[in-house]
Amino acid sequence: MEDKSNDNSFRIDLVVSWQEEQIADLYRAAGWWKKGMDASKINDLIRGSFLFAVAIDISTGRAVGMGRVISDGIADAYIQDLVVQGEWRCWGVGKMILTKLLQECIFRKITWIGLIAEPGKEEFYGSLGFAPMPGHVPMLFHEEAKGC
Repeated sequence: MEDKSNDNSFRIDLVVSWQEEQIADLYRAAGWWKKGMDASKINDLIRGSFLFAVAIDISTGRAVGMGRVISDGIADAYIQDLVVQGEWRCWGVGKMILTKLLQECIFRKITWIGLIAEPGKEEFYGSLGFAPMPGHVPMLFHEEAKGC
């Protein structure tokens, strides 16, 4: 596919709310939508994020990608939930979402910016300045294994 990042097919906006079902569709496309999740809570999720970026198809006004930042707004930030709809992948959409989020964090003087990448995405994130953190292991809480 061609890179459409310079042909005005889409734009990236930082938002404080969005059409809930469109964002839920993006979570579904990524395989992150869990049974029992409530699409009516999407705007709470957006407002609870430090930054929330949406890639918008100019011709339809629909969200075709998203990404968000979780942060205290002072020192550290984490990129989370970066996803682009299948037919929009390989057009530079993900790169533009991530670039917008990084620029805004840096503008706000937040320079410790981390993320957990899916396997195989090292080149994508590496091209934008990310590198593995030797000696660190990402971990996930599992309530049934907590032993307390």
